[in-house]
Amino acid sequence: MSGNKEVITGSDFKRMVMGAYSEFLLEYENINALRGGGTLPGTHVLRTMAAAVQPLADTKDDGIGGLSRRVATAALFGARGQAGVVLAQLFRGIGKGLLGKYNATSSEFGKAFQYGILYAQRVLPEGEERPIITVAKAVAKGAYHAVRANVPITEILAAAIDAGEDALTRIGREDAGARIMFNFLNGCMKGLDGNFVSPAMSLSLGLESKNGMPDPRVDQVAPYCIQLRVKNATADTDALRQQLKELASFVQISRQHGGIEIHLHTNHPGAVLEQAVGWGPLRDMRVTNMSETHALTPQDAIMRVACVAVAEDAIDGKAWQKAGAHIVVAGSPGSCPSVSELVNAAHSDLADSYILVSSYKDYRMVFRQVRRLLGTRVELVLAETPDAAKKALAAFDDAKSAAENAKAMRTAAGI
Repeated sequence: MSGNKEVITGSDFKRMVMGAYSEFLLEYENINALRGGGTLPGTHVLRTMAAAVQPLADTKDDGIGGLSRRVATAALFGARGQAGVVLAQLFRGIGKGLLGKYNATSSEFGKAFQYGILYAQRVLPEGEERPIITVAKAVAKGAYHAVRANVPITEILAAAIDAGEDALTRIGREDAGARIMFNFLNGCMKGLDGNFVSPAMSLSLGLESKNGMPDPRVDQVAPYCIQLRVKNATADTDALRQQLKELASFVQISRQHGGIEIHLHTNHPGAVLEQAVGWGPLRDMRVTNMSETHALTPQDAIMRVACVAVAEDAIDGKAWQKAGAHIVVAGSPGSCPSVSELVNAAHSDLADSYILVSSYKDYRMVFRQVRRLLGTRVELVLAETPDAAKKALAAFDDAKSAAENAKAMRTAAGI
């Protein structure tokens, strides 16, 4: 074994993530062209990646463990489509492998990368082995042997790429999922070497949109849920709401028990709490990372069960409401709703539990990711066409539980 003493720092990790984002900016349209059929995996993975890089712009955390966890949290919460969910799981595994580390050796980072590959593999549905699975296994094996040899991280990434390319050659056909894996690895290598120029984000992490590419700012997520009570009977709730909207994507405020109940979603929990201490004594404070499995605690819900559907525009939204949806989230096959948008819908206090009704095949993995995060308070009806989804909604009965309804709705949709 060689005496490799290379250390991977938080700055190195930032460059790797930025390099991967840059690579997807250059290649996402080529990835879209490989799929066809209305779904846009390249766009989905690009927008997931945009959510992932947002925390790098203003974080004060320099450690590779903290940075990787922040990136994983944002990616998981901002994931769109099957491609985005798989990429987010890759980041999640890397974050798990680097947890608690300030710097990492090449071997430690290589092992973390192997964790990422395993997490990405596990999230894909079982069944016939697709090219992305074959390639992912080959990539993991190539990385394993390089890690064992204790070579520098660039050589580990190169070995992983070579092993994956060999596997794809044996398969004999190109694949969007496999190409995403290669773009990610190549981008990480370029970022680590500093050998990339991003068309939309400078090395100083200034954000801007160019040449019609998706603006990364629209994909910024707020993955931290804060619930607290302020013991202040005279506070101006309207003024507090306006103040909090500057820091949060979702805000609910109500007067209860001689004080104010606050429920919000933010990317800056410290800034919110710093302001909150000036409003009055704080009680029952709870901060939840919504990209991890968590329980919801509804308060004074209006309905027992609510159905959530996805609409392409305002006109389509009215059609879904007429069909029976209680909450409508924006999205389409080409612009799949993110995990965060669906979680936000289920975090509202409209109902005690929710049924998420899918209308396209490419929504399914995002819906399943939401179910993993929210548990049994959410049921899924994974229809693959709008007509099937509307048949499912027609079978909804507000006298039944979410589980009972979901079973009947799946039968109605022919699932």
